[in-house]
Amino acid sequence: MTTMSASRQTAGRFVAVLLAGVLTLFVAATPARAHNGLRSASPARDATLTRAPNAITLEFLARLDPTFTTIVLTDGTKRRIPTDDPVVSGATGSVRVTGPLTNGTYTVAYRVVSADGHPVQGSYQFTVADPAGPAAPAPDRTTGSAAPAAAPASGRGGGRIAVVGVAGSAVVALLAAAMLRRRRRSPRS
Repeated sequence: MTTMSASRQTAGRFVAVLLAGVLTLFVAATPARAHNGLRSASPARDATLTRAPNAITLEFLARLDPTFTTIVLTDGTKRRIPTDDPVVSGATGSVRVTGPLTNGTYTVAYRVVSADGHPVQGSYQFTVADPAGPAAPAPDRTTGSAAPAAAPASGRGGGRIAVVGVAGSAVVALLAAAMLRRRRRSPRS
């Protein structure tokens, strides 16, 4: 009967340790969800403009690190449109468009690093449809597409969650191995 009671205690401890490990994973991963993200953009995502913009302005949820802020504008043939270097003020990054924008679809791609050190990247498209403006550039025949696909926003802690998950799994596996070793060494009645 003591063996049965000891086995139950060992099993109970194992379950408690396992639950603690799983809870640690979820608690440790929670801050990763609070990373920076794009709040608003001008021109806006999927906007159709009757006049070409002279600047791109992106507002984020948290302060940006000016050293690691990149904003790139490309046309429907994936050619980069000339812009000034990004200017950062708090949570806002902007570039002045210095190249001409004809009618067509444009992609704004960004990669920023928050003040907390985490990178965020993504892209979106807008269209210039100026009735008095020149026609859009011809599509790139080598790829068969007129505009690059919008990349999903990323950098929201996915890598951090994976590292925490692997570390948590390793801790749980080590604890399980230690408990099994201890159980094998203990004398049976």
